[in-house]
Amino acid sequence: MSAPLKDLLVVAIEQAVAAPACTARLADAGARVIKIERSEGETARHYDRAVHGTSAYFAWLNRGKESAVLDIKDPRDRALVERMVSCADVFVQNLAPGAASRIGLGSADLVARYPRLIAADIVGYAQDSSYRHMRAYDMLIQAESGLCSVTGTPDAPSKVGVSIADVCTGMNAHAAVLEALIERGRTGRGRRIEIAMFDTMADLMSVPLLHYEYAHKETPRTGLSHAAIYPYGTLACQDGVIIVVVQNPGEWARFCEGVLRRPDLVTDPRFLDNPSRVANRQELDAIIKPIFAPRPKAEMIARIEDHKLAWSNVSTVADLSAHPALRRVEIDIPDGVFRAVGSPLHRDLEPRPVPALGAHTDSIR
Repeated sequence: MSAPLKDLLVVAIEQAVAAPACTARLADAGARVIKIERSEGETARHYDRAVHGTSAYFAWLNRGKESAVLDIKDPRDRALVERMVSCADVFVQNLAPGAASRIGLGSADLVARYPRLIAADIVGYAQDSSYRHMRAYDMLIQAESGLCSVTGTPDAPSKVGVSIADVCTGMNAHAAVLEALIERGRTGRGRRIEIAMFDTMADLMSVPLLHYEYAHKETPRTGLSHAAIYPYGTLACQDGVIIVVVQNPGEWARFCEGVLRRPDLVTDPRFLDNPSRVANRQELDAIIKPIFAPRPKAEMIARIEDHKLAWSNVSTVADLSAHPALRRVEIDIPDGVFRAVGSPLHRDLEPRPVPALGAHTDSIR
């Protein structure tokens, strides 16, 4: 498979997770991504030393990029950055609010100077909102957007265990850049892009928001079960836990008749449709759980499979590490080689190395 973004030049002044998540996807697709870093290296280089001395976040999100150490406040380096951007197809930055504009690298200014450029600002909050100057980090955005209020257990809210605000923002930025490239192919003109972390999380919160505003109900925190669909959650067997999903009338009938072996429940007025089952989940729990609890997982999984229903294990990270569906690729890193998760977008492209700090400064100059 040929690299779809071969010969595309991306210049990035990026740090942490959101912007590097965007440009990592571009690099995976063959783009030349030049990452401009401070002399001490960008933030994510210092999170930990988990992967042969390199931070796990940095190893994950910076494969295939070139690292140039430049001082963008120094006039000579600033002029070099300008020359690089003048040749680039895409410029991505996620500096603190207003910082890029103060040094003449705001997206509106750049697109005015270089009309074919696609300039992407990744920010915490939309810059036309009253929150535009707020600093934004993943957990802060999860909390501010209300995501934590619907995540966790009835006893306590929780954040999602990975950097979902950062990563989803990077994914949105990647999609927006690709859309802009398609548009430029038609019109010959680039454009500025602004992607806000809060907007990304607010979009993910659409269903709880619609329930609140139109059904006048709060979405409860339900741990490892679904707040709006039931049965959809964990069930304990004799030797472990599985997750079972029932989403439509046909599945409900098969679940009752084949898995629970209680055909009478199909027409029980308390459980006739999904809203009824959600409203009466405690009564339904009292019926389902005693059927699963004394039986081995293998028996209940066989019943579920035999009746074409969905289930999953509740895996640990150790389980993921050995999972038969996990695709791995080997990537060079400054002090070794590590086994990374294969790109979900590019199954056949060979990943390029993770750069040492400033490894490409001289060649880029």
